[in-house]
Amino acid sequence: MQLGRVIGRVWASVKNPGLESQRLLIVQPIRPDRTPVGKPLICTDCTGAGAGEIIYWVRGREATFPFLPNEVASDATIVGIVDEIHSGGKQEPRC
Repeated sequence: MQLGRVIGRVWASVKNPGLESQRLLIVQPIRPDRTPVGKPLICTDCTGAGAGEIIYWVRGREATFPFLPNEVASDATIVGIVDEIHSGGKQEPRC
């Protein structure tokens, strides 16, 4: 699992039938100190996350597990919304 921040959403009028009714969000990967790392990516969402929220996401085969038994074509999926981050003995402010 990796941390990220939702920075936008994708509207697609044509997409794979397996992605029908699935939300597609733009996620910026972040470090535990909330600094951006890497390039933004598109994730499917099974949590109802919104813009600006800190989330954790998975990639690869695990990205399809939240949608079973449906077959969703996804390389990355948001699987949780982060409430707080505790890192190195100190508590980061609430997200």
